[in-house]
Amino acid sequence: MTQAGDGADPGRRRGQGELEAALFRVLGRAGEPVTAAWVQENFEGELAYSTVITILSRLHEKGAVTRVRDGRSYRWTPAADGAGLAALRMRRVLDREADRDAVLASFVTALSPHDEQLIRSLLAGTEPPPGTPPSGREG
Repeated sequence: MTQAGDGADPGRRRGQGELEAALFRVLGRAGEPVTAAWVQENFEGELAYSTVITILSRLHEKGAVTRVRDGRSYRWTPAADGAGLAALRMRRVLDREADRDAVLASFVTALSPHDEQLIRSLLAGTEPPPGTPPSGREG
């Protein structure tokens, strides 16, 4: 089974990134540190407990979640929101590339005007100009 509303084909296996993102969303909805059993119970679909532990452990290794010991197990919590997780993934991709400068240059040249202005504002430590359109590709 797949998570309801995730748009996935029921006959298709989820990729590791999709499963990580789905568990991360469940964890984020908790609002407090929770056990892996809680995550498993609140995941829409069937998922083995060992799979939940494996995915949470991978997210922990990546710095996306934190854990605190609770008896013989852990309580898990997101280290960041969804945007933080996406940023972490972007940094991991960048870190794997030999020519970091070329990757960044290629990324920046493909930005929409809004995204380029937003990055300039963030680097300058200023607010984006008022009336700046929302994120997304501009024609």
